Amino acid sequence: MTGLRNLMKQKKCTGLDETERDIQDLMKQKEMDTYSNNAAERKRALFETMPVGRALATMAVPTIISQLINLIYNMVDAFFIGRTGNSYMMAATTVTLTMVMMNVAFSNLFGVGGGSLVARLMGVQKTDEARRVSAYSVYGAIVLSLVYSTLIGLFMNPVLSFLGASDATLGYARQYTLFVIVIGTLPGILSMVLAHLLRNAGYSGKASLGLSGGGILNIVLDPLFMFVLLPKGHEVEGAAAATLISNVLACIYLLLAYHRACGEAPLSLRLADACRISKGNRRSLYSVGVPSAILTGLFDVANICVNILASAHSDLVLAGMGIVMKVERIPNAVNVGLCQGMLPIVAYNYSSGNENRMHKIIRTARFAGLTVAGISIAALMTFAEPLPRLFLSTSAGDVEAALMTVGYAAVFLRIRCLASPFQFLNYHTSFCMQGMGKGKETMLHAIVRELVFYIPLMFLLDRLFGEYGLASALPAGEACGACFALLLLRHILRKAKSENNP
Repeated sequence: MTGLRNLMKQKKCTGLDETERDIQDLMKQKEMDTYSNNAAERKRALFETMPVGRALATMAVPTIISQLINLIYNMVDAFFIGRTGNSYMMAATTVTLTMVMMNVAFSNLFGVGGGSLVARLMGVQKTDEARRVSAYSVYGAIVLSLVYSTLIGLFMNPVLSFLGASDATLGYARQYTLFVIVIGTLPGILSMVLAHLLRNAGYSGKASLGLSGGGILNIVLDPLFMFVLLPKGHEVEGAAAATLISNVLACIYLLLAYHRACGEAPLSLRLADACRISKGNRRSLYSVGVPSAILTGLFDVANICVNILASAHSDLVLAGMGIVMKVERIPNAVNVGLCQGMLPIVAYNYSSGNENRMHKIIRTARFAGLTVAGISIAALMTFAEPLPRLFLSTSAGDVEAALMTVGYAAVFLRIRCLASPFQFLNYHTSFCMQGMGKGKETMLHAIVRELVFYIPLMFLLDRLFGEYGLASALPAGEACGACFALLLLRHILRKAKSENNP
């Protein structure tokens, strides 16, 4: 009001029109400040006072939808490639899936590491530090993306051969890798990092809309590039080009959404903020981000082992396993989305000392995830026969090879779907530990889960029972990993409770 009175006193000197414009500008600024304050209060209520079930749904539902849509757009490549009836094209996309998952691992380094730290800093009202962490995460992701894509471009053939590509599949794998990894890594990784940062700042809807929009666009562009714009025999190249364009446009939207959110939340795109991050915050970011990246990276290593062992049996076994690895990602996508929605609330309440609310969030998310896992087992068991046919036509191309591939996939699916509840418990525990900033424990869990249990069981059971033993290694390994994870989380929570209540 003092500003308004001063402007009115200057009325005779400046003129009526100019004074009115100044008053309008001042009122607009006041409205913007009020809107920003209201937005901040709404975000704080989400983390602090909103009923647990509603808060979890608010954060998790958009994330789950985003995960499912992105899963669909990853699967749609395989779906349309499967319309050709070419098992070798399908095997090639299975090989390249490993490198796509490495994008996820690298995005977790700065997305999960930076995002969870932003949420914890928000919990103790250190907004300036949160801005520096977010900016550092964005620029770190850009540098890492450029390094990774350059290395893959230089060593593409030996990498693909190591991952299981044969002479029959190498050409197709090169086509996909060029577009999606060599050219597309930067927008792909940056999109996921921006989405993590937005979600952890309370903007789950915006994060999910950006990733989902890219997925929907890819569903539309895939058939256009594969069957209209490019000639027959270039279906893999068409799918890759559609994925690249979708990722670029999704990245542009998320950059704009992130830039707008910077005015309301402790987020930043300023290089100066990135350079001003403290050593302590940088260490905290990597203490969670590195184990999270390693967790996904070890999952990728496990997939490499699956591909190598499956391809040793035949390209058809590899193609069948690739189909199953896509189908089983449906319940995984729901549960990962649930855990990603849970993480910011766990992180915020852990740092603010609201132990009771944190425990309620953990229990609610666990119950929801196990329910999803149980439903998924029943559904995948029931539809184990028809589901693989969605990914590979048995009426086009080499029909005999396609039928054998689908047969393998049906059996593998019935075996591997039993891992669903154990996989969720592993995800849930890992995200809880990441939210609490327990990087060492997260890394320990990742190493034990993959290197102590799953991968050794994979080689042992494959040696004893062939390709069906290889499929059985997943439920066996995940069950052992889940038991270890629950014991580890129980120890962390008891230790935290004793420290808070000496």
